[in-house]
Amino acid sequence: MKQIDSKLLDALTAQAAASPRKRAHYNLHPVLEDPVQRLCVAIEPGTYIRPHRHAEPATWEVFILLRGSAVFLVFDGAGKVQERVALKAGGPVQAVEIPVDTWHSIASLESGTIFLEVKRGPYSAPKGGNSAAWAPAEDEKETGLFEAWYRNARPGDEPPEIR
Repeated sequence: MKQIDSKLLDALTAQAAASPRKRAHYNLHPVLEDPVQRLCVAIEPGTYIRPHRHAEPATWEVFILLRGSAVFLVFDGAGKVQERVALKAGGPVQAVEIPVDTWHSIASLESGTIFLEVKRGPYSAPKGGNSAAWAPAEDEKETGLFEAWYRNARPGDEPPEIR
């Protein structure tokens, strides 16, 4: 039986802190072909996760905060914030379920933030139409601008202009 314990969470936090991307994950599912993907994801402040959706293949996602705090954002197709959810482990909101084909991202608000992600498998590498064209890719210079915007964005806010 696998357990999500303090030792695992501490190790993930250390890996994320040492990573250039400021995040790390631990798969609970045994193989990428598993019909249900289950993973713990550690995200440190400053990590940038490009807004994306799961349209092809169509899947939903559940995020359950295990430690720390984060902001979860839902966008329309042009990048306008539709919903902002403050997540805090042990707080008033600790989890969200994202419907199929919903543009979304998450930002860490404190060091040591870790969530459990559950989604339908098998794993499929992201396809081009699943990444937001209105947001920078992870290797572009505007990622810091976007990550800072995430932390303060409110419903109705438009994304920063890039390029």
